Amino acid sequence: MIIDKVENFKLYHFGKAWQQTFEFLSTLTPDSLDGRYDIDGDDIFAIVMSYQTSTPEMAIFESHEKYIDIQSVIVGGEGFECAFSDELNITKPYDATKDVTFYERTSQGQTQVDVYSGTFVVLYPHDAHIAGLMIATETELVKKVVVKIKKELLDV
Repeated sequence: MIIDKVENFKLYHFGKAWQQTFEFLSTLTPDSLDGRYDIDGDDIFAIVMSYQTSTPEMAIFESHEKYIDIQSVIVGGEGFECAFSDELNITKPYDATKDVTFYERTSQGQTQVDVYSGTFVVLYPHDAHIAGLMIATETELVKKVVVKIKKELLDV
């Protein structure tokens, strides 16, 4: 997992797909519509979404095998947890059609961070994660983007 400011993306030299992703991220505004955006077909695409943050008790960990996630908040802030997938109990085995495995949340994640506008989180296949957690005692509306990059396209 990588957590950094969007403005620091050039510090990472992960190739053309990385550059395309951050060029796309720079076009997003609070007025961007929710939905799917194709950056390079099914190789690189983004999903802009809006939702209310939730309590940790409602959350479950997930991970992906085919795609690396780059998640960035556009409006608001959300809590984020990450754990190593090989240290969690699988509740729903890998579904190749949805590129997702779900895990039991038996305790808080090994890494916890609050993510706000201007930051990004990179999640690799071994990073089980939970996003969309409320930060304080109140839920809030968040608008964020999840960019999906086929893992073989990043020069890491």
